[in-house]
Amino acid sequence: MRPRHVLRPAVAALALTVATAAHAQAPTSGPVHGFAMHGDVKYPAGFKHFDYVNPQAPKGGEVKYGIAGTTYDSFNPYILRGVPTGIVGATIETLMVSSGDEPFTKYCLVCETIEVPNDRSWVEFSIRREARFHDGSPITVDDVIWTFETLKAKGHPAYRSYYADVTKGEKVGERNVRFSFKPGIVNRELPLIVGELPVLSKAYWASRDFEKTTLEPPLGSAAYRIDSFEAGRYVTLRRVPDYWGANLPVHVGRSNFDVIRYDYYRDHTVALEAFKAGAYDIRTENQALAWATQYDNAAVQQGLIRKEEIPEERVAGMQALVMNSRRAPFNDRKFREAMVYGFDFEWSNRTLFHGAYTRTRSFFDNSELAARGLPSPAELKLLEPFRGKVPEEVFTAEYNPPKTDGTGNTRDNQRVATRLLREAGYRVENQQLVDRQGKPVAFEILLVSPQFERIVLPYAENLKRLGIAARVRTVDSSQYQRRMDEFDFDMTVSGWGQSESPGNEQRSFWSSAQRDVQGSRNFAGIADPAVDAMIERIIAAESRVDLVTATRALDRLLQWGHYVVPNWHVRVDRVAYWDRFSRPAVTPKVGYDPGAWWVDPRKEAALREKRGR
Repeated sequence: MRPRHVLRPAVAALALTVATAAHAQAPTSGPVHGFAMHGDVKYPAGFKHFDYVNPQAPKGGEVKYGIAGTTYDSFNPYILRGVPTGIVGATIETLMVSSGDEPFTKYCLVCETIEVPNDRSWVEFSIRREARFHDGSPITVDDVIWTFETLKAKGHPAYRSYYADVTKGEKVGERNVRFSFKPGIVNRELPLIVGELPVLSKAYWASRDFEKTTLEPPLGSAAYRIDSFEAGRYVTLRRVPDYWGANLPVHVGRSNFDVIRYDYYRDHTVALEAFKAGAYDIRTENQALAWATQYDNAAVQQGLIRKEEIPEERVAGMQALVMNSRRAPFNDRKFREAMVYGFDFEWSNRTLFHGAYTRTRSFFDNSELAARGLPSPAELKLLEPFRGKVPEEVFTAEYNPPKTDGTGNTRDNQRVATRLLREAGYRVENQQLVDRQGKPVAFEILLVSPQFERIVLPYAENLKRLGIAARVRTVDSSQYQRRMDEFDFDMTVSGWGQSESPGNEQRSFWSSAQRDVQGSRNFAGIADPAVDAMIERIIAAESRVDLVTATRALDRLLQWGHYVVPNWHVRVDRVAYWDRFSRPAVTPKVGYDPGAWWVDPRKEAALREKRGR
């Protein structure tokens, strides 16, 4: 995630006195409009808009998107139950909002100012007087506190982890709310984490069960509200004409469409054909084969559909075949390492991906955060206390996934895998790999999209040559979500997105405390004191240099733990769209930014004329 007691009147004055004393003990730089994890913010007080928007972008028109391979049965994305639609997030504002061209900086949205002491032991927000829910009611301090307490007590388990070091929120003035952090905890990103809080309406939820799924659109506060829907098939958002934040610098040049519609398609192939037929307007393509071979239709040839590869500078993160180390045989590191040698990326890239991808080798690829070469002296200082308790390669070797010549000949890698399996106590009997007890080795590879079958089935064939029976099973999105939440899988395709400023979310990804918490993203089942220690070093980093050092150390531990079979990444966003839109001249570091696009009247008229011929 990056991507979730109200005071009694009699003691309010006392709380304000205590708050004043705290100010004296922990000096601050005063209330400000934005806050950076490290260093200064890019945009000064009074800035007009972000650099990567067009402040003169016209408003109006409709845009349609297609969502493939999934569905939804709930408009409550804040709990573990159900399969929610993430679209609800577009209707509910947060205290602050990130910029798209800084590592980890946030600017006030629902809040007007943020104040943080030099020791970052608390954070205080002043709520804007003009901030409103869609029913016209004001967003209040009570709403902020209620949201925080409810998410921690009743929300998705990820919130309890994310806000674990935030002890309380309290009202310290008519429009001011202060969040205090655990004493002795060094977590410099906590003010920004609290700034990500979505603000829900306490009055709205007073008559509703927060812990239940619902198809009643919740009361929101953002530029769009849910206008119409058919469960599992589509959702339509309509721009709020009197949206209170329209002229804030963080919103200028954004939210330009009057109507946004999302159509759900269970099948990626059907979704692509629907796009080419004009059923929806903009499509991001995540399949290299489709991008290379399936867009050569009349609409593309005539220039009605445009294909663009938009550069991005995001941290690549890790997409991979993830092994569930909670279960045998994946609780054996040597077995997991052998599984990495079964995957022939070079053959897949040549025959399936048209050479479009780069093999992922780091959990923080394409960034300064990725571990390279041997550990630096600063990294060694962090890792040395765990020598003898973590793989020796962490200290002596650079991690790189095994390679092939791309011809499909994997004999060399198979020999390495066979040796590793033998060292782990496995042997082959009657062409089957068996464990020490003579039990055949077999497991299931769980998928949610049939599009991945063409990639995973050749991998299963390679494993068969090692004597392993790997079954590939594709299930619907509801079943997949449930099984992932409950860690009910052997191996699956999943991933972890990363930012330029990793922090609290790393606990949910890798920490021992989250290993058995349903709904956490510790899919691999990692429980390693060294990993835990590096996570805390990341969270406590006082400078960018410290952050990079700790992240590289964590990367080495994850790499040599062999928890995943790394997949691939690409440095562009592949976007196809019917040629009726324009976008800003400047692309943010995050890449494709649909919130800043707009319907271009001139292009729309030209497209209408061409399609009418």
